[in-house]
Amino acid sequence: MKQGSAAVVALIVAAGRGSRFGGAGPKQYAPLAGAPLLRHSLAAFTTHPEIDAVRAVIHPDDQTLYEEAANGLDLLPSIHGGQSRQHSVLRGLESLLEIAPRAVLIHDGARPCVAEAVISRAVEGLDQAEGVIAALPLTETLKRVEKAGQRISETVPRENLWRAQTPQAFDFATILAAHRRLDESGMLDRMTDDAAVAEQAGLAVSVVEGDPRNIKVTAPGDLETLERWMVPENALPQRDLRTGTGFDVHRFGPGDTVCLCGVRIPHSSGLRGHSDADVGLHAITDAILGAVAAGDIGDHFPPSDSRWRDANSKIFLQHAANLVAEMNGTIRHLDVTLICEAPKIGPHKETMRHVIAEISGIDAARVSVKATTTEGLGFTGRGEGIAAQAIVTVALP
Repeated sequence: MKQGSAAVVALIVAAGRGSRFGGAGPKQYAPLAGAPLLRHSLAAFTTHPEIDAVRAVIHPDDQTLYEEAANGLDLLPSIHGGQSRQHSVLRGLESLLEIAPRAVLIHDGARPCVAEAVISRAVEGLDQAEGVIAALPLTETLKRVEKAGQRISETVPRENLWRAQTPQAFDFATILAAHRRLDESGMLDRMTDDAAVAEQAGLAVSVVEGDPRNIKVTAPGDLETLERWMVPENALPQRDLRTGTGFDVHRFGPGDTVCLCGVRIPHSSGLRGHSDADVGLHAITDAILGAVAAGDIGDHFPPSDSRWRDANSKIFLQHAANLVAEMNGTIRHLDVTLICEAPKIGPHKETMRHVIAEISGIDAARVSVKATTTEGLGFTGRGEGIAAQAIVTVALP
């Protein structure tokens, strides 16, 4: 927190689970331009000259992830959120009573590209209004569509319609009281943002100009879009491009399913291994570790350690992807080939691509999954097991 009284505090809401995003973990900790997504959101406010203090509201299960994302930033201690976004905001507001700021800016942790000018406009807008939100006027034609048959039932006039963004700025005492009243009446969870809470309480809320790049990440493709904005393609030649390869083999054993690239496939046998024996994810993990010269999968998850017995191999790939992010790197491309006579891989390749992309924090367009046989030759040809080989390209500073 900056020296002196905290007249303006930013509350960063990052307690959600991001169910629409998918992936192996919460979207706010997915790697983006070499750092966890949430770190970009936090840094935008900790470095802003008009923000005196910043506090994050996080999920209680994410404490370790948050500490890694926030490392080195000047922040108030985080607090745990509630069962919904608005209850998380309420908890955050209640926690600021000890500071009693003049104003509070509430921002979605999943909006990492908020510009300094947008934050300034929100703060300055409070001189003329009880509440201010960043927003953009609608430019597209709106259609109301019937649920049955997807038939258009109405063209909705777009005049005077705006798309709400965050930050949303308010007088602290006023917005806290509004949240409390709606919570007591049981209406708080019906509100879709903090401006709606203020409007329900009878406050006059104004808009200031937002930014088209201030998008809220809801799907893996959004990360790819932000990556292009934050790390322009013309910057790639100045980056250190690395290539890593991986190879893994597991023999068949008792069971009725095999796990390949994070997808369970019915089969006449299972695969034997200390973990879930996912040869695809093991080969990819080794390829990533090789690209960043970080050893191999056995160095990080030794078979002698009982913690990894029957472990989901998604953990291994997530760990390798996190290592790349910690080095301020990005995974640019990933290609894996599964080698077996059976089961058939073709029907599952698209699902595998998306699972790998979600775990790695990259767009599925950068993931390739292929399959081949050895024409009946060797141990795979005899149906004794499955092999996989992978190659990965990583860009480091």
